[in-house]
Amino acid sequence: MKFDTVIIGGGLAGLLCGIRLSENGQRCAIVSRGQSALNFSSGSLDLLSRLPDGQAVRDLTAGVEALQRMQSEHPYALLGAEKVRHYAKMTQTMLADCGLRLKGEADTPHMRVTPLGTFRQAWLSPDEIPLQPTKDIAIGVVGICGFLDFQPQLAAASLRKRGMNATAEEITLPVLDRVRDNPSEFRAVNIARVLDVTENFDELYRALLPLSRQYDVLYFPACIGLQDNAVFTRLNQQLSCPLRLLPTLPPSVPGTRMQSRLQQRFIQSGGTWMPGDEVIRADMEKGRVTQLWTRKHEDIPLRPRHVVLASGSFFNNGLIAERDRIREAIFDLDVLQSPGRESWYRDNVFDAQPWQQFGVITDATLHAQRQGATLDNLYVVGSVLGGFDAVAQGCGGGVCAVTALYAAEQICARGELK
Repeated sequence: MKFDTVIIGGGLAGLLCGIRLSENGQRCAIVSRGQSALNFSSGSLDLLSRLPDGQAVRDLTAGVEALQRMQSEHPYALLGAEKVRHYAKMTQTMLADCGLRLKGEADTPHMRVTPLGTFRQAWLSPDEIPLQPTKDIAIGVVGICGFLDFQPQLAAASLRKRGMNATAEEITLPVLDRVRDNPSEFRAVNIARVLDVTENFDELYRALLPLSRQYDVLYFPACIGLQDNAVFTRLNQQLSCPLRLLPTLPPSVPGTRMQSRLQQRFIQSGGTWMPGDEVIRADMEKGRVTQLWTRKHEDIPLRPRHVVLASGSFFNNGLIAERDRIREAIFDLDVLQSPGRESWYRDNVFDAQPWQQFGVITDATLHAQRQGATLDNLYVVGSVLGGFDAVAQGCGGGVCAVTALYAAEQICARGELK
């Protein structure tokens, strides 16, 4: 099977790259093993919150310039501030075109409320996610009876520690009894499948209405809106105060919705979606990838002109930790890592961990390297890249989006896109 580009990995990076290429005329395929990290995310994306020394970033250009001085292997340092801003803004446009209602701008980060009642800097957040409130409003943090993945008491207590006027409440929804009978199934996504049904709206509305008359705003677990914001919009039209949603333990509804919308857009643009499959080996000749072999198509190789590796980090098995080294799983690419397993981690689990920055080494155009040699048609994007700490630096979503679109531009620059 011949393709212009084959993308390995169907998460945020792989899908954005695939959409960009497919919408510009390429025959593009995405090979996806299964659920990506997007399904387990909050639905918010971060761009750059902190520098390696812990200093908060408020200005994107200054932050990237500081990275170029402090951490030259960071993907942003390789690309530069102008490209990071350009592709961040392109991401915002693409996500909006996919029907995802997000608030935020690359140059104006905001503080969102987390399910634990803390505040975290973000670049983009779903419209329903609450931003840091003022101290003069009364907040009702509402849980669902029997739903253990969201604890309103903990969230309210945490908000009060930060000077907010927050009170925990709980509602009972008999319509959920069938799901509640199986604790392992009583999760946000399954609850949303019930509460999103039009016939069940009135029960949810009646349970929330009295509370909406007592508070200035209600915080509710993100257990509605698996496909769209229809129920959320209708509740806000009819309740006596605004309703906002807090993502729960994964898999989360906002993250799953983002994954679904991007996947649908890729398929609609003409892309070939290959789910439940994985690349198991590759043939290379004269510094180029010539064929890819997948588990489902053992005797039919994929023959791409370009390959984009968006396989994710350890979570998705894009990187494999062996006894004495970190290995990239498919091509055995060069990996940024420290020698000696004892240097991979720090004893204090709350410290930034060295292994978080391990990943594939590339040149400034995101071409992969193998035994020091550059592979001409293999690009690396997203979480499998080395040189950054997605958690400590608050840049995971941004790195995925920015590098994915930059890799697509490199393919565009070769004159093979419209």
